[in-house]
Amino acid sequence: MKRRKVAVAAGFCLSFLLGTLLNVFFIPAFDPLQQQQQQQQHNAGVTHSLAGSPLDMSGEAERSGSRWDLARQIRERYEEVVRYQQRRQEQAQAAAGSRLVMRARERRLMDLTPQRLSSSERSLLKPKAPPAALGTPAVPWDPRAKVELSLSPLRLGCRDISNVTNVHYLGSGYTKAVYKAVLNRSLAVALKSVDFGGHDIDSCVKLSGSLEDCYRLASYKIIKEMILLQRLRHPNILQLYGYCYQDSNDISDTLTAITELGSPLEMIQLLQTSWEDRFRICFSLVRLLHYLAHSPLGSVTLLDFRPRQFVIVDGELKVTDLDDASIEETSCTTHRDCFMEFPARNFTLPCSVEGKCQRMNEKRNLYNAYRFFFTYLLPHSAPPSLRPLLDVIVNATGELQWGIDETAVHLERVLHLYKSGMYLQNTTRTPRSDYRRVPAAAIVSDSYRCWPSYHHKECLLSVFDVSEAIEVCESYSQCKAFVLTNQTTWTGRQLVYFKMGSTSIVPDHDKTTYVKVID
Repeated sequence: MKRRKVAVAAGFCLSFLLGTLLNVFFIPAFDPLQQQQQQQQHNAGVTHSLAGSPLDMSGEAERSGSRWDLARQIRERYEEVVRYQQRRQEQAQAAAGSRLVMRARERRLMDLTPQRLSSSERSLLKPKAPPAALGTPAVPWDPRAKVELSLSPLRLGCRDISNVTNVHYLGSGYTKAVYKAVLNRSLAVALKSVDFGGHDIDSCVKLSGSLEDCYRLASYKIIKEMILLQRLRHPNILQLYGYCYQDSNDISDTLTAITELGSPLEMIQLLQTSWEDRFRICFSLVRLLHYLAHSPLGSVTLLDFRPRQFVIVDGELKVTDLDDASIEETSCTTHRDCFMEFPARNFTLPCSVEGKCQRMNEKRNLYNAYRFFFTYLLPHSAPPSLRPLLDVIVNATGELQWGIDETAVHLERVLHLYKSGMYLQNTTRTPRSDYRRVPAAAIVSDSYRCWPSYHHKECLLSVFDVSEAIEVCESYSQCKAFVLTNQTTWTGRQLVYFKMGSTSIVPDHDKTTYVKVID
């Protein structure tokens, strides 16, 4: 009996031992890596089961969303171009009672509708989505529609671009690249085209993958700008000379606009010029903004208002970038909706009974003119008698106490005082020295530098008359003579060279020399 109990106990212990060994060697234990792989396989199975369902936000669904967004943007920009054209057509019909006939040569530019959208995008453009998702379209969307712009005859085209020489890159922004070129070996122009390496194209292609559709979206900006350059005719708006369609980057009908060429606006250089030239810049800007506030298209605001959007042509300021211009006045229900925010100042304009913010486009332009131009260019080194008037203008525009009409009137007054010489009436004009007049003579050397001067190596300034030239000469200790030329500035003032001696007088029928008489 005792042996039997020992045998049972030994058998039980052996079975327990065998069971433990089996668990160790044959039953898989917990493996974190294996469980991670299993979880990934499970997720993959779930993802596969959701593919094509509304819950699937990866892969093709994401790309479809990007294409949908791109198609929506193309549609919106297309409708914007149509609205600008319709505004012009309505005004033309009201004024003339007839419609301009579009030239056959212009019809390639008129075809603004996307023609090469993918099948998925074309299906997205069909009215499947509820109207609230897209908003009420300005015009019915038809992929086969054409926009008739009725552009005036343009003097340059593809034939002229084929003879282009001396092409130089000038710069680029988010959408466009600008080049300087010479056409027909005689006319210097600016060529504007979509920048394939720019921010707009690069970010669009990364999202949608369609270079051709991204190009079409970006090209609408150039087309809009061409419309505005044609419709808004003003001395301070760049001229549109023509355009050309040609194949580029495996895309057919890429657009190049041909415009007037200007010099980039460099504020540091402007601060080193004469006050008269700086006043001309501000005066040109005010004339431009006055026109934009009362343009044939309505009140136009420059949403991207920066010095780089302007150029200098023969001393005049001209706006060159209009693709971000807008004629839409902000809608409102209360005054709080008419809030304008700037880096250093905010304003709230009144909301009219028509539900529009009163003169917001005009006031936005005017305040930007103040903060980018007036505050730097108007008061600095101005004639002392004009500075109080200029301070009033700067302060009033900085507080938006005036509109563009009042600002234009006050600048016109300053210009009149300056051109007529009336600003000199209250100054002391009794010379301390006598000057000997030498007609038909000039001084070729004895130069010195002064600031600001029209010549970087000599002292060349403008004066109203001989009396003011004497005052200027006596304000410089080194001045011993001056030479009146027959050249005038944009205000009609005479250019004068100031000299520190008269040792090199030579005959010159176009000049008159005055030499200080030293006792």
